[in-house]
Amino acid sequence: MPLYHRLGQVPRKRHTVFRRADGGLHSEELIGNKGFSGLSSLMYHLRPPTTVREVRALRPLALEAESEGALRHRHFRTHRLQPGGCAVEGRLPLLFNADVTLSIAAPRAGEHPLFRNGIADEIVFVTEGSGRLESVFGSLPVRQGDYVVIPRGVLHRFVLEAPGRFLVIESGSDVRTPKRYRNEHGQLTEMAPYSERDIRRPEALAPRDETGDVSVLVKNARGLSELVLDHHPFDVVGWDGFYYPWAFSIHDFEPRVGRVHLPPPVHQTFEADAFVVCSFCPRPFDFDPEAVPAPYSHSNAMSDEVLYYANSEFMSRKGIEYGSITLHPDGIPHGPQPGKTEESLGAKWTNELAVMVDTFRPLRVTRQATAVEDEPYTLSWTQA
Repeated sequence: MPLYHRLGQVPRKRHTVFRRADGGLHSEELIGNKGFSGLSSLMYHLRPPTTVREVRALRPLALEAESEGALRHRHFRTHRLQPGGCAVEGRLPLLFNADVTLSIAAPRAGEHPLFRNGIADEIVFVTEGSGRLESVFGSLPVRQGDYVVIPRGVLHRFVLEAPGRFLVIESGSDVRTPKRYRNEHGQLTEMAPYSERDIRRPEALAPRDETGDVSVLVKNARGLSELVLDHHPFDVVGWDGFYYPWAFSIHDFEPRVGRVHLPPPVHQTFEADAFVVCSFCPRPFDFDPEAVPAPYSHSNAMSDEVLYYANSEFMSRKGIEYGSITLHPDGIPHGPQPGKTEESLGAKWTNELAVMVDTFRPLRVTRQATAVEDEPYTLSWTQA
């Protein structure tokens, strides 16, 4: 990102005496990535964050891949799946490799469990629902169309006003704004499709001074565990730094339009070490009278392409629906389906809304995803 942010009360200097109203010391906690060299924040708690009363192993989280089959283009109608109602335990993983896991979730209204993902940064794309993300850093309002970026290790929970629908992208490396959008000082440049003004950060820090057993779910390489603390962990009176959850709306992404067709990198929104995320938003089409708005066919050398359709319109696809996911793997060319190129000629505008994840290593498909696979999609380029 990075943006310095500060909420609540902090001492003048780091790692110095900072006393509570009763004379005791606040408990200082550093959270950050890449050891002590990456982004970090310093928090000041009413009580130590280490006071765990009990630990329990809940269940393993091994991903179950389908039996290997022929390499092919694929389409999954994910809104026909019924994930559980919990934002954490109700997730249904669909695609994965060593770098990233893509899941869907359908969280119920209300409060969800306190959760810490210890092995992945998360991008939660909110296709339905609104409410807030509560964390040790404060409250962050969320609404339909938001990308909510939650760095690993951040203790948080969703509180929703109505049932939601999420696409969850778990990243084995840190999630960040694309390097080419930033200058040498880290500021987003005028050429970036969004600015710091579009990024929303936690607000309304309200420390909770509450004792008693509080359950926290933690994900690590072994699976899901439950930790029982002896107080509520949202007891932070102040913090500052660069490491915290933040939100950016896909509706604030400024699409680029050219005289002729521009390639997908102009839609890039986030990057990680082994994948990128792009946003396809409503926009005018190319403005040259001879332009072909539909994309040309291309081969994904060194990349698998995933598209999640947040509505049922997409210029080069037919047969998709709201919630569809298409997978176009490395090794096979793909492009507009029959009739879509000709149909795009002379078109002035698209209302498509989609999230693309391009991975640099092959993805595997879970058994759950195959239950809603549109198998004829594989051969749909030969069908007019």
